[in-house]
Amino acid sequence: MELWGTTQLASYCGRRKSCLFPDLTPISTTSDAYRSYCLPGYRHLSSWKPGLLHKVVSVPSSPEKQFNPSGRPPTILPALRSSLHARYSTRDWHHANMVQLKGSEASRCTAGRLNADSMRLMQDKDLLMTYMQEDSKKNLGERMSNIDFWRSELTYELECLLKETQDLEIKKKRLECAVDEMQEPLKVALECLYHREKRKGIDLVHDDVEKNLIKEVDVFKDCQEIMTKLAQKIDQQLGINRDAQHALEQDLSDKNSAHFIDEKCFNLRNTSDSINFYHGVEKADGTVSVPATWAKFSDDNIRCSQHARANSMKLREEAEIGLESTSEEMWNHFINTNLAFDNRVADVADAKNKLEAQLAKILQEIFQTENTIMLLERSIKATEYSLKVAQTRLEGRNKRPNIELCHDAPHLKLVNEAFTLENTLQTLKQRLQEARDALQMLILNKSELEHDISVKANSFFIDKHCMDKRKVFPSTPWLVGY
Repeated sequence: MELWGTTQLASYCGRRKSCLFPDLTPISTTSDAYRSYCLPGYRHLSSWKPGLLHKVVSVPSSPEKQFNPSGRPPTILPALRSSLHARYSTRDWHHANMVQLKGSEASRCTAGRLNADSMRLMQDKDLLMTYMQEDSKKNLGERMSNIDFWRSELTYELECLLKETQDLEIKKKRLECAVDEMQEPLKVALECLYHREKRKGIDLVHDDVEKNLIKEVDVFKDCQEIMTKLAQKIDQQLGINRDAQHALEQDLSDKNSAHFIDEKCFNLRNTSDSINFYHGVEKADGTVSVPATWAKFSDDNIRCSQHARANSMKLREEAEIGLESTSEEMWNHFINTNLAFDNRVADVADAKNKLEAQLAKILQEIFQTENTIMLLERSIKATEYSLKVAQTRLEGRNKRPNIELCHDAPHLKLVNEAFTLENTLQTLKQRLQEARDALQMLILNKSELEHDISVKANSFFIDKHCMDKRKVFPSTPWLVGY
C-alpha cells in the first residue's frame, strides 16, 4: 500500500477518462499534481472549513473562468493551498513523535511489570489453591470418619431398639390374647348370672352361687382391666419406641445422605465433569448446627432410645408378673364358684323332692273333698225338692175360700216342715260352701306346690345348665397369653 503524500505518482492521481467529454490534451505537471480529487478516507475542504475562511479565499468569477474550453474545474493556486493546509510546524511534528515514543515505552514497561507480577500471582494463587483443596479434602475425610462413627453407633442402637420393640410387641400380643381368653369365662359367668335371673319366686335368692359368680365376674373384669391397662401402657411405650426409632432412622438417613454428599465432594477434582459455577453460594450460610451440637444431636437420640429400651424392659417384667397373678386368681375363683354350684344343686334337689311328696298328699285330699262336695250337692237338691213340696202345699191351701182358710194341724205341720227344710237347706249350703272353700284351698296349695316344684325344677335345670357350661375353663398357658 502506498502512503499518501509521497512523491510517487499514484494510480488514482493519473489521467482519468470522463464519460461526458472526450480526451483532452495534457496540461502542465503542476496542474495535474494539484487536481482536487477525493481520495479514499479524505474529507472535502468544504466539509470542515469555517464560513469566514471560505469567504476570504473565495475568488470572484472572472471572464477567463467563464470561458473554459477544457471543461475541467478550476485549480486552486499554490499560495492559497499553502494557507489552507499548513497547520503544524516541524517542531510540533518532532514533539508529537517524541511524546508518542515515550508513551509507548511507558506502556511497554508497565505491561512488562504487570506480566511479571501476574506470573508471580498465578504461582502463589496456584500453590494456595492446591493447599486449600488438600486441606478441604483432609477435612472432608475427617468428617466422613466422624459420620462413619456415629453411623455405626446409630445402627447398633437401632438394632437393639428394634429387637426390644419386637419383644414388647410380643408381650402386648400375649396380653391381648389373655384378655381374649378371659372373655369366654367372663361371658360364661355373666350368662350364669343372667340365667339364674330366670329363677322364679323364692328361688331368686342371693345365695353363695350368686355371690361367687358376682365376685368371679368382678375378678375377671379387674384382671381384664389390669391387662388392658398394661397393653395400653405397652402401646404408649411402643409409640415412644417408634418415635425414638424414627429419630434414629431419620438421623441415620441424614448421616447416609451427608456421607454420600461428602464422599462425592471428596472425590471431586478440577477435571471432574460435574463442577460448575454457583455464584454467591459462599455468601449464603445455610448451616443449622456446629460440630458440638451436631454430635450432641446424635448422642441425644441414642440416649432417648436407651431410655425407651429401659422402660420397655420394665413394662415387659410388669406384664409377665400381671399375667401370672391374674391367671392364678381366676383359677381360684372358678373352683370356688363350682363348689358353690354343687352345694346349691343338692339343696334344690332335696327341696324339690319334699314338695313333690307333699303334693301327692294334697292331691289325695282334694279327691276326697270333691266327693264330699258332690254328696252335699245331691243332698241339697233333695232338700230343695222337699221344700218345694211343702211350700207348694202351703201355697195351695192358702187359696181355700172363706171360712175354710183354717189354721189347722196340717197347716201347722206344713209350716213347721217348711221352716225345718229351710234351715236344713241353709245348713247344707253353708257346709257345701265350706267344702268348696276347703277344696279351693287345697287346689291353691296344690297350685302353689306345683309352682314351687316347677320353680325348683327350673332352678335345678338352670344350675345344671350353668354347671355344664362351666365344665371348660382356659388352661394356665392360655391365660398367660401363650
